This record gives sequence, structure tokens and C-alpha cells, in this order.
Amino acid sequence: MKLQNKVCIVTGAASGIGREIALTYAREGGKVVIADLSLLAAQAVADTITHAGGQAIAVAMDVTSEVQVNAAVAEVVATWGTVDVLVSNAGIQIVHAIEDFPFSEWKQMLAIHLDGAFLTTKAVVPHMKRLVNGKPQGGSIVYMGSVHSKEASLLKSPYITAKHGLIGLCKAMAKEGGEFGIRANVVCPGFVRTPLVNKQIPEQAQALGISEEDVIKKVMLKNTVDGEFTTVKDVAEVALMFASFETAALTGQSLVVSHGWFMQ
Repeated sequence: MKLQNKVCIVTGAASGIGREIALTYAREGGKVVIADLSLLAAQAVADTITHAGGQAIAVAMDVTSEVQVNAAVAEVVATWGTVDVLVSNAGIQIVHAIEDFPFSEWKQMLAIHLDGAFLTTKAVVPHMKRLVNGKPQGGSIVYMGSVHSKEASLLKSPYITAKHGLIGLCKAMAKEGGEFGIRANVVCPGFVRTPLVNKQIPEQAQALGISEEDVIKKVMLKNTVDGEFTTVKDVAEVALMFASFETAALTGQSLVVSHGWFMQ
């Protein structure tokens, strides 16, 4: 198993991409922490894992609160001794044209995506640096970016700004963590049919004055090679690769998973 006994925190893991990553890590032997705003929803995913024979706990975490993030990480360390993997996945989407974007919502978007990634990283790094038999333990940090870490679309200015920013944070972490065996990478999915994307379809249809079908075909999937959504399984498999890769040959990188929507 690729993550046998590795302690893995996944934020925003009660649904969507985060849930699939948590389930995948558990199947690969990881001790998975389901971190989410809703403790009840997080516990449901943890129960699914434990009922299948895996190891999981649920923690309540508002990633924009340094107090909550630090408390949750402390709870994890008290339970399982350390943190080996962090997946910074928690995120939301709000769409408006730039001139119509409320400043409060701009700040909310950046706080969840960027502040959340920073605060969770800051909280786990000391545990990844701890000495084991005289050497730093090391670890892997996986940031959930987007094709919008590389590209832009209409109506998503703070999301695009935040997702571009994650690549900068990742590169900084990869440089600072290198001597301690800490790797950092970014997964950049295309459109995945999660509740977050489903919510956008009618919003974009209204804002752009087109049908929901056209939002899907002519906006979201227009530039894919096969007209298909990226799946949560697609994303989870890449997150597994980043988490389990054994050397620093793969750090400071970002990998697009988008059915060819964006190519480098």
C-alpha cells in the first residue's frame, strides 16, 4: 500500500474531491483525517472509511481560523503522533463580473483558498520537520489548485487570483521544505461535476445570458479533447501520486488534470 500508516489530513473532505481523496488514501493504508466545517458531515465520511476496515477520524476545521486550524492539527497529533501528508482542498466558488464583485466576497474567497492553505501548511510543517532517528521526518503537501491556476475564465476573478497564488505558495514551500524532506505540489483539475460546479451552472447561465446546457458544452467543456468532465477519481489518483512519491524529484510542480482543456 502506498500510504501505509501515513497520517493524512484532507481539508474540505466531507464531499466532492476531498471525500474521494480521503477514500483513496484510506484504501492505500493511510490514517485519514476528515477535516471540514461540518463535523457531522466529516464524521459520516470517517465512518464510511472505518466501516470498510480503514482508519479515519473527523475534525471540525474552519481553514480561515488560525485557532481552529491549530487546534485540529493538535488533536490529530495527540491521536496519531504526527502529520505526514496535508491536502489543502477546502474551497468555494462565487461568480460575478469584477465591477460587480462585493469586496467582502472577494476577501472571503481569498481567505478560504489562500489563507486556508497558508494556515494549514504553517500548522503541519513543524511536525514534518521533527527528527526521527536523527533525521527530519519529511512529508508531502498537496494543494488543490485548478486549471484556473494557469488560465482564466469569465466571472471568477478572486478564484483565479487565489488559484494562481497557490502555485507561488507551493514553490516557496518546496524551496523551504527541501532540506527537511518536505515536498509540495499542486493538482490543477479542470471542471469536476461536484456540488461546487453544479452550483455554478445556473449562476453562469444567468450571468452570461445562455442556457445551462450551453454553459456545460460551450464554456466548461468546450476545449476538452473528449467533451467529458474530469472526475473526482481522476483528481484523487494524481493526489495519491503526489502524496506517495518517494523523492524530491517531484516537488514545486503543478499538474493539470483536465481532459486536455489546458495543455502545457
